[in-house]
Amino acid sequence: MEVGRRISASPRPCSGRRILAKKKRARSDGIVNSVKKLQRREISSKRDRVFGLSNAQERFRNMHLKRTRVIEIVAARDIVFALAHSGVCAAFSREKNERICFLNVSPDEVIRSLFYNKNNDSLITVSVYASDNFSSLKCRSTRIEYIRRGQPDAGFALFESESLKWPGFVEFDDVNGKVLTYSAQDSIYKVFDLKNYNMLYSISDKHVQEIKISPGIMLLIFNRASSHVPLKILSIEDGTVLKAFNHLLHRNKKVDFIEQFNEKLLVKQENENLQILDVRNAELMEVSRTEFMTPSAFIFLYENQLFLTFRNRNVAVWNFRGELVTSFEDHLLWHPDCNTNNIYITSDQDLIISYCKADSDDHWMEANAGSIHVSNILTGKCLAKINAGNGGPKVDECDSSAGSSSNKSNSSLVRSTVAGALEDITALFYDEERNEIYTGNRHGLVHVWSN
Repeated sequence: MEVGRRISASPRPCSGRRILAKKKRARSDGIVNSVKKLQRREISSKRDRVFGLSNAQERFRNMHLKRTRVIEIVAARDIVFALAHSGVCAAFSREKNERICFLNVSPDEVIRSLFYNKNNDSLITVSVYASDNFSSLKCRSTRIEYIRRGQPDAGFALFESESLKWPGFVEFDDVNGKVLTYSAQDSIYKVFDLKNYNMLYSISDKHVQEIKISPGIMLLIFNRASSHVPLKILSIEDGTVLKAFNHLLHRNKKVDFIEQFNEKLLVKQENENLQILDVRNAELMEVSRTEFMTPSAFIFLYENQLFLTFRNRNVAVWNFRGELVTSFEDHLLWHPDCNTNNIYITSDQDLIISYCKADSDDHWMEANAGSIHVSNILTGKCLAKINAGNGGPKVDECDSSAGSSSNKSNSSLVRSTVAGALEDITALFYDEERNEIYTGNRHGLVHVWSN
């Protein structure tokens, strides 16, 4: 779907997913000591213990099972991986429809994200650990065959030489087959081969503000000067500088975004027109700020030479002449922030599968239930929709009044169950090989939508 996978602790853009280490939280020793004193007092065996026992009924009265929401789903080789917000990740077999194992190999491991590496048929987990106050990212690669055998501890650590403390990160570039890491400790970016994890080259420059990845190239964005921003385009394969230039800016206006797509550079400043620069011949064109308003996120469609924009729950398709290609019908996203975990774009980049607002006239849908829409990216047409009316198994109608009544009751039950499964979906994945959609919700449950 994208060039890079960028997963961040803060709201993350759809243009890629970068895994960013969290900032350490300072804790006061005085506060910790006070908490410990209170704990000792509450569990002591002295006279206040009697009160604690008498109060037990009240303390345990409202206890209930607590689950955390599913934040990410990945499928590979008939195995479905579901990652919960708590950091626990489970692997399920679609052949047997049962849990195989948990991916957490130590009690203090909190998994932050998953990446299926098709180059060597392995799953990469990115985790933090309580032992270092959850401050450093640790990557591990585990072959799918080991996970299928229930051996998640058979994997091996990656990038152990890198200090991925905040604001360091790791980014997986599926299209180019590369991994980009950033060690904030020494301001060094490194590029690794995704096939064998060998380091290819490094970039050491404290003035680099951001790196954007496109097929075959990387864009280095440096700290801006008052009237321009220095830029460099590098070969993704060996780091060779292909072009270095300055892009002129309007003074005293913040930059909304700078994005690179092959030879096209997209630059937008606050309350200014969108600029599309062809870096080969310096040809510049502008799109009126009233026509192109700053989106909250992008997804570049490299197969079709188009890009998606997300703004106010709406999705639009643009070309690199600044023309609006598609506006989607019946496609109001459920979540106000663009989250790629609730959107799937097929490998041919012709379909988008999204969790959307349900029709207002669907009386089966509760206030917190949506529907799953499958739309054509090039035409904007809604091709299929999963809602409470059509998302369950078919219940045949009978001619007899008794049979009809029974089947209507069953139909109501099925629709009610489907409506429940469509509530509060927090993760979505489409398995193109099996033609199945997997969804996870805020209750920690995973549902399978299949033919």
